[in-house]
Amino acid sequence: MELDRNLIFQSFVVESAEGLAQMESAILELEGHPDDQELVQGIFRVVHTAKGNAGILELPNLHAFAHAFEDLLDEIRNQKILVTPEAITVLFSALDVLREMTSADGAARDEMSAAAKKVIEKCAELCEGGKEKAKKGGKNPEKAAATAESEAEEEAAAQETAGGVKAEKHKNSLQSLRVDVSKLDRLLDLTGEIAIARGRISLLLEHPEKTTWDEIREAHRLADTLHTDLQETVLKSRMVPVGPLFRQYARMVRDISKANGKLARLQVEGEDVEVDTSVVEHLKDPLLHMIRNAIDHGLEQPAERKRKGKPPVGTVTVRAAHEGGSIILEVSDDGEGLNRKNIIEVAQKRGLASEPEKMADQELFQLIFEAGFSTAKTVSDLSGRGVGMDVVRRNVQALRGNALISSREGAGTTVHIRLPLTLAIIEGFGVGVGEETFVIPMDQVVECVELSAEENDHGRNEGVVQLRNEPLPYLHLREHFAVKGARPARQNIVVVQHDAKRAGLSVDVLYGSTQTVIKPLPMMFKNVPGVSGSAILGNGRVALILDVGALLRNFQAEAAAKTE
Repeated sequence: MELDRNLIFQSFVVESAEGLAQMESAILELEGHPDDQELVQGIFRVVHTAKGNAGILELPNLHAFAHAFEDLLDEIRNQKILVTPEAITVLFSALDVLREMTSADGAARDEMSAAAKKVIEKCAELCEGGKEKAKKGGKNPEKAAATAESEAEEEAAAQETAGGVKAEKHKNSLQSLRVDVSKLDRLLDLTGEIAIARGRISLLLEHPEKTTWDEIREAHRLADTLHTDLQETVLKSRMVPVGPLFRQYARMVRDISKANGKLARLQVEGEDVEVDTSVVEHLKDPLLHMIRNAIDHGLEQPAERKRKGKPPVGTVTVRAAHEGGSIILEVSDDGEGLNRKNIIEVAQKRGLASEPEKMADQELFQLIFEAGFSTAKTVSDLSGRGVGMDVVRRNVQALRGNALISSREGAGTTVHIRLPLTLAIIEGFGVGVGEETFVIPMDQVVECVELSAEENDHGRNEGVVQLRNEPLPYLHLREHFAVKGARPARQNIVVVQHDAKRAGLSVDVLYGSTQTVIKPLPMMFKNVPGVSGSAILGNGRVALILDVGALLRNFQAEAAAKTE
């Protein structure tokens, strides 16, 4: 029975998180449509379900809190309490308490915290206030709303910033994934078919005198097809839509913008786009920093927006789309855009570029990703320390992705991120250097060219070749990774690209494209520059997967050091 209760408890935690996410969206929408009774009813259903589950799992404190919350919602549902800013603030506070009490740790403790007690008191005050107004025959709704708003100002100012922090810090500690039953059925079918195929191959090998090569090839082809189907089905089972991830930032946008005297809303596009669940986990921090930056640096104050002919409420848009084997994420705002002059000034002060004023916009804007870069005049709780965008770049690069910034002064800024759909398997391009094999992610390979004999100077570790009248710097992987053996007379250059930079990697042999299963590196190899993972080859040997971005950065740093 203890095992059964644990399973029920885990399901309760997961389902509660999903219900509260829906509830948060409903409260945000209710703030703009206070007369929508269907939204109130939806919120009520989530709380009532939480109360019922609390009774089943014997969580008396959670049950008591949900019951007090229901009393308030019942009064709102019966229109005895107006949906004022004060009421919205209390709803959000109750949501935060429920979120804490239904988390894995919170439900296990089942404690009535000081915050929970305060919310219960606030619910009771609102209910009592509604009854008093009903006895007096009611007041002018507009005046009541204005009074409630003024009363809520102090509490809102104190709680909205805290609420934003809670929204940022909240993470579901229980890792779970819902899989469609049809996919599980398909997995079961495939495992059965693979078992049959393995049995057939074993039978053929046990009687070689009765077996022809054609029969072995056919059996192997069938097993290979089934294995590919199994792999694709498993990968599809790990895919989740990005919508829930995007929508969880709506509350944060509301709270942070109001705490800073701004008005903003979150617009989500492409929420049905699916990515690997591990990619979603790694996107949380980058999205957080990009959205915060959009609000703090991008959006203007309401009065300033009106002077510019813009609506007072700014829009932060998060969109997703598939493009080939990648997912494209964009975070944009309709604010004032990047100030080129300010960026050049900061770049000169910090020595990030020798002549930043001569750089093209795209190249100049990339400096924003440098650690410590900030154009903010003062340090606030949101920005000014130059950490946020550096975190974005590091997280994106850890996912084998790249980030770019585009902007139009006065019209807004967009951060473009390109990521692989899955972190488990990549299309790789195999190359050989001596006895070693390296794998380059295929989406970063542009082309392959032969290194001429006169350019293959054995005394140099790098060089520059002319490719279609354009200079292309390159480095020899043999020297970079200290691979033993002499460099052969014939070398090939694999042209690779990361962000807006191109370079060449000189190798001995080109093996071509191959599907590669990524294996994590042991801890002792985690800090090897230019390597992001490993793969097991068909012959049982290990191949290193190259981190093209890190290789280009190291190459650029070494070249800059030599010129100084």
